Parts: sequence; structure tokens; C-alpha cells
Amino acid sequence: MRAWKRAFTGALTVITVAAATTGAAHAGERPPGFAADPTTLVDTSIGNNGDGTTFPGATTPFGMVQLSPDTQLNKYASYDYAQDSILGFSHTHLSGVGCQTMGNIRFMPTTGTVTSSDPARYAAEFSHDDERRAPGYYGVTLAGGIEAELSATQRTGQHRYTFPDGADAENILVEAGQSNGSTYAGDVRVVGDDTVEGWVQGGNFCGETGKERYRVYFSARFDRTFSAFGTWSDDTLTAGRREASRGAQRAGAWLTFDPAGGKRVGASVGLSYTSVDGARLNRRAEQPRSFDRARAAAHDTWREELSRMRVAGGSTADQRTYYTALYHSLLHPSVGSDVDGRYRGFDDQVHRADSPYYQMFSLWDTYRSQNQLVALLHPDRAADMARSLLRVHEDAGWLPRWGLGNGETNVMSGDPVTPFVVDLYNRGLLDDRTARGLFAALWKNANEVPEDQSLFRGRDGNPSYVANGWVAYRNLPGYLYGDSRQAGSATLEYALGDCALSTMAAGLGHRKKAETLAARCDDFAHLWDSGVTSKGFTGFPVARNEDGTAAGTTDPTQSGAFHEGTAWQYQWLGQQDPGTLFGLMGGRDAAERRLDAFFDLPTVLSDPAKAASESWVTGAYDYHDNFAFNPNNEPDFHAPWMYAWTGSPWKTSAVLRALRTLFTDDVYGMPGNDDLGATSSLLVFAMAGIFEAQPGSATYIVSAPMFEKVEIRPEHGRRISVVAPGADASAARYVSSVRTDRGTPRGSWLSHRELLRAGTIRVGLSDTPTAWGVGAAPPAVAGD
Repeated sequence: MRAWKRAFTGALTVITVAAATTGAAHAGERPPGFAADPTTLVDTSIGNNGDGTTFPGATTPFGMVQLSPDTQLNKYASYDYAQDSILGFSHTHLSGVGCQTMGNIRFMPTTGTVTSSDPARYAAEFSHDDERRAPGYYGVTLAGGIEAELSATQRTGQHRYTFPDGADAENILVEAGQSNGSTYAGDVRVVGDDTVEGWVQGGNFCGETGKERYRVYFSARFDRTFSAFGTWSDDTLTAGRREASRGAQRAGAWLTFDPAGGKRVGASVGLSYTSVDGARLNRRAEQPRSFDRARAAAHDTWREELSRMRVAGGSTADQRTYYTALYHSLLHPSVGSDVDGRYRGFDDQVHRADSPYYQMFSLWDTYRSQNQLVALLHPDRAADMARSLLRVHEDAGWLPRWGLGNGETNVMSGDPVTPFVVDLYNRGLLDDRTARGLFAALWKNANEVPEDQSLFRGRDGNPSYVANGWVAYRNLPGYLYGDSRQAGSATLEYALGDCALSTMAAGLGHRKKAETLAARCDDFAHLWDSGVTSKGFTGFPVARNEDGTAAGTTDPTQSGAFHEGTAWQYQWLGQQDPGTLFGLMGGRDAAERRLDAFFDLPTVLSDPAKAASESWVTGAYDYHDNFAFNPNNEPDFHAPWMYAWTGSPWKTSAVLRALRTLFTDDVYGMPGNDDLGATSSLLVFAMAGIFEAQPGSATYIVSAPMFEKVEIRPEHGRRISVVAPGADASAARYVSSVRTDRGTPRGSWLSHRELLRAGTIRVGLSDTPTAWGVGAAPPAVAGD
């Protein structure tokens, strides 16, 4: 029996939140009941602007296929809402990534004679008024009258194109040699009179060059036979030819259908990362009986998925924003194995797994928020994701940091895989073999460096960190994202990861290793410089050279050797031991004053929207020259909850309502890159009233919910119901009391186990600050 089955046995939990004061209903408020179909409250265009970098197309939860329109190449998710023409519809996308990547195997319908392979020549204008978007479905009518409709199963893309009356030829162009980002090779083959197959090889990511990280294969079968076909390599088109390989830029095929056979052309496209045979197998196994049935199945899947954490109350905008965030939280990691269990490992060999294999791990982003949401709603998937990480280690010898397909990008810094895994272990989701195998891999990762850095860089700062307690700054050649180059933030990330790993070591009986790791919990203190002053506060983390001297700037408002942030944002990344961290700041009261300045608390209380839009960091990439809260990027996501350790948890609820104003129900509704659901998951937890501020702890800090009801239904688990009369995202609400069927909690937190077993939890709300939660601070991962 899997650990999660044991954990959920008998775990019926009902959380009731009773308001001490109830405000009047505001305009646009929904009835208190749950939506019968939450998919109607999802708008997949939210975040399609240049910062959110989400895509509007069709996919299924954690699916291999993301079939979506491309409006431009070499740009993030390849779809920008500001554009007015479509280049085609490709089958792979990553949601919210701040780098161009994927966008493979692009289909484009055209009419007339095919004369060019250049996407700029056959691009079609469109209007957003002619788009139709829903979870699992995308449709658009292109200029010229072609209607394109897309849907998906887990491993297939489903197409339906309706051509206008009077078309002299109906064509589908298949691009297999160009994608969104760098492509190294591609091949296409016309098979018989209704099938096209091939592959694309690519992998450049976030500025790195020369990295071939994956090969994605496809098998596309059409529901009508070709009346003519041809292929191209670069700008050379050859009618009647069945094969083509990528030249300098492109390779593809065009397929022509006789208008006498009807106006509609459908296609089912299987993908695989193992082979064309695998793509063909996936297509045949998941082939729906019709496009409409595929669309209906995708809709039903998403309706069930979004009902796992459904809400009632609030305004329509609240619900649209929330449900779209929940939708975006459940897109990745993506299934990477075929229906027969085969997958391509990081050693570029094909293996077979006895459980679903996942890939696309944006660990630096998702270990702070999205990992916890997946673990709560899908404990079985979360366990399979952990097994997938173990397979990476077994296949290639090291664990990934940011895995793209079956390759390591070495993007970002620190040690994100450790708290990611420890969180699942401390939730009881890992079987003994997986737990022990992963601990051995994590211990190796925490103490060694890969000999051959051609694939994995690992923790390249380990030599100085293990010896001295800090990562020594070094500007290593060839590594844009090296830990030694980002020595300040890497030191803080290593300390957090090692501290979390100490709890796993203790749980597995590795006493000596647990002591070694626990001794690193406070390594953030090695960076603390009590002589640095900024904005009236004294003492900040400063990156160090090997000899302990300051490396570069000591100005806490400048990034320097801190990755995508400044010392002002990174100073809070010591949450594994708030007592020690606050001591460095001058004590708990001094730390709270620093938090108040960080959030501009007076403005948060008087005008939350103004604080969020004017006092905080506002641009998605404005990491530099800043001393305020940056809600657009992950390093300080947890900072609002640090008030739980200063004795003022009511301030967390105030800050979170300011945070809520940054998320809107339009295309500009996401304050920064979603990073595979990390930012969306932050909002989901903030609105639900629970969040894990210490990754790896499996402990949720409670804040005032923003909906009257939240119902959580973990897969294979029992219902967790949150009932909150008077809860309001647009008005001040503070927790005044908490009581469960098992008694009064010790303070402002619940462990994962307590959340599942608490029964009814009654929480009083007040419209004025209260002393609730002041008596005891949440436990620290580092211990007392």
C-alpha cells in the first residue's frame, strides 16, 4: 500500500471559518454555492501578456501535449496577446517560463497553392474576438475564413480544421524543423496517403547555446486521404517528395485535400520522447472516436480537476482569478513516458518504468509553492514525480536542477531538488525504497560535485561551502548560472536545503548525517555583515570570496551575487531558523520593523492596491536597485508569512490582500512569470488561507481565507471543507480564533497530518487586527 493511502485513511476534515463581523455583499458577488462547472470560470488568456508568458491552447493536467497557437518565435511561450497573426499551432509549450523554448511540431492550415515554407509568408491574421478558449479546448477563425479547433489527450493533440466555401485547395503545413527557440535537427516523412511522422531535436534554454537536450517524435494521422503532398528543406519545396531533413532553418511537409471531399479535415497527433514507434503507439492508444469526444473528455477531466479545490463566495472576478490560477498550477511537470511505460532517460537511453515518468521540472521555482499544491491534491502523482527524479539519478548519476525533457539545463542556482523531495517525504508520500534511494542521491548532491560537468553541474559551490559554510564567489567561465557566480543566494539556498534534508536523514535513521546536515541550518549567518546599513536598517547578507572578504557590492539594493534579487529580498531566506535570523537583525521586534518597511505596511493597511502597485517591485524583471517585496519572483514568496514568527500573524493576512490585487482576470492578470505554476500556486494558497513558508517542513501557516467556502478533495482522500462566512478578498479580515475537533491548535499553524485529521476547524474572523497566534511561533525546521 502506498504511503499516501495510509495517510488519508479516515481523514475527513472540515474547516469552518466563522466571521466575527460580516461585511455587506459587494457588487458582482456570486451566490455562496459552488459552481457546477468550474471550467466556465477559467480564462486561459490570463497571463498571455509578455510577463505571465502563459499559453491559451489545449492540454490536460500534467499532459505531454500542450497544443497551442504560436504568434511569434523565439519568445517565451510563443504566444503574445499583443500580436495579431498566427504562425501555426505547435504541440509542446511550457507555461510561464521566462525563456524561449519548446513550440515543436507546428501545424498550419492554408488554402491555395503552397509556394513558401516561410512562416511569415503563410501567417494568418486573427482577432481575439474570434478566439474561443476553455480548459482542454482552443478555437479561432483566421482571416480568410479557416476555422481551427484544438483539443488534447494526455499524449496526443487533436486538430479539426474547417475550410471556407470555394477554397480551391485545402492544405495542412507541418513544420518539423523549426520551433520556439533553437532547433538542431528535424526530419519529416509522408507515410501512405493519410499519415505524417517525424521528429525535432532541440534544447537551448535561457541563453545557453549548443545544448541538444531532447528529441520529440510525432505520428500524425488524418481523417481524410491526401490528394497531393510534398516536402521542404529550408526554402526548397519539392512536390511529391515524401521525406525531408532540416537544412539551415526548416524542414516540413504540406498535405493537400480535395475540397470535393468536404470542408473539414481532422488529425490526431501522438507525441513521444522515445521514438516514432512510441508516438504511433500513444496515438493509437489514446485516439478518441471523434474530435467532439476528445473535447468533451478533456473538459470532463478539467472539471473534475478544478473541483479538487473549489471555492464559493467572493466576486466573479475573484473566482475567475482563483480558478485560472488553479488551472495554471496543474499543467506541469509533464508526463514523459509512453503508454507502455517507456521513457528516454537523462542518459539518452530508453528505459521502462512501472509508474508514470514525469519531466519538465522547474525546481527552483516550484519547490516553494507548486510542489506543495500537487502533493496536497495529487499525492499519488507527487510520489511518481519523486520516483521520476530518482530515475534521473539512477540513469545518469545525478539529480536535476531544471530538467528540460531528458536533459539538464543547469539553469538557476542553489539546491532546489532537496526541499522539493523532503517535502514529499515529510508528508509520508514516499515508499521506503524511493525515500532511501533519494536520500542517498541528495546526500551525494549535498557534498560532492560531478566530475564531468557536460550534463550536470550539481552544486558547484560545494567545495568552499562544505569547507567554510559559504559558497565562495568565483566567476566560472562557461556557466551563466553557476552557483559560484551567484554565491550569495546559493549559500542561502544550500543552507535551506541541507536543513530540510537533516529531517529526512533523522527519519531514516542516519543520525550522524542528520547531525552534519543540521549543523548547516544556520550557514546563512556566515554571510551576515553587521556593518552594512540600508534604509535605516543595519545588517544584511553579503556574498563572500574564498577568504571571507566581501565579493563585489555590499549594497543590499543591488543584485550582485544574488540570483534574480537583492539582499533585501534574500535576507528572509533563512526561514528554516527564524530565531537565529531575527537575532542577526537585532531581535524579533527589529525584524518585524524591517518586515513592515519591506512591505510598506502603513500603505498596505490604508490602501492595499497602492502598496502593491507603487511600493513593491512592479516589473517582472526589476530585480535590481530594489529594497521592497518582489511578488513577481520566487525568492521572497514566503516573506508575508514571516510575521508568524514575529508575533504578528495578522499582518500576513493584510499583506496577502494587497498581493491579491496584483492578480486580475484579464490577459495582464499575472504580476510575473508563472514559472510552471509557481506564481499561480502562491495565489491559490494565499486565497485559501494556508501556505507552507518553510519548504520541506510539511507545515502550513494559517491566514484569513478570502472565500466563504473552500472545499479540498485530495485524490483518493477525503474531503477538506473550508467554510468562511464573511470572508472577503477585498476587505480586511483577520483570524481571531481557531478550534478543531481535536482541540485548540498550538498556534498559527497546522502540520500536514493535522490538516488531514483535524475534523471540523472553527476559525473566527475579525475586521480589526487580533492577538490570535501571538502566544507560540510555528516550529522551525532547525529546531528550537
